[in-house]
Amino acid sequence: MDIWSVLILVLIILLFISGLFGVIKWSLYVPAIIALIIFWFVAIYNGLVKLRSRAREAFSDIDVQLKRRHDLIPNLVETVKGYASHEREVFERVTQARSQAMGAKTAGEKAKAENYLSQTLKTLFAVSERYPELKASENFLELQRELRDTEDKIQAARRFYNTNTRDLNIKIESFPENIFASFFGFKKMEFFEIEEAGEREAPRVKF
Repeated sequence: MDIWSVLILVLIILLFISGLFGVIKWSLYVPAIIALIIFWFVAIYNGLVKLRSRAREAFSDIDVQLKRRHDLIPNLVETVKGYASHEREVFERVTQARSQAMGAKTAGEKAKAENYLSQTLKTLFAVSERYPELKASENFLELQRELRDTEDKIQAARRFYNTNTRDLNIKIESFPENIFASFFGFKKMEFFEIEEAGEREAPRVKF
């Protein structure tokens, strides 16, 4: 229960006690109680809406960065193909993983798909280790820099989303907000979880 809920409850109790002892006339006491209860309901509802909107906006930020990541991958694959065209199985796995990631909807699905995509990208970068000319390619280096920058932004967006999701979920589970959340259909949101912290690190090429 937040500070505003506590204050409103204290005011309601004080008004009730004042009404019992005749300090305040019933003609004023009853409307005041009703007004406070309505204000309290509205404040709780608006607070839940605000938290849900923040979490959804944060999830959209993740989507923006993931789309940028997905857009980089075809160019990356084509660049590696130019030097290692026979690594067909690797290219197919990356392409399939990208397709699965683009089709994921929920935070849990996206996290799982992006984990798999990260693993396939590591395989793709491992291929480059066998081709010195590829590692020295300016186009390849630029794509690698862009991917690293994108991964950093995904991390930042993920932390922001998880923070807002945590605040929303705590509010939904707390009394009396849990009553309103259930009545108005507010549901807990999934965290954008990573199975292992290292899996989200952008693939690196050692020189």
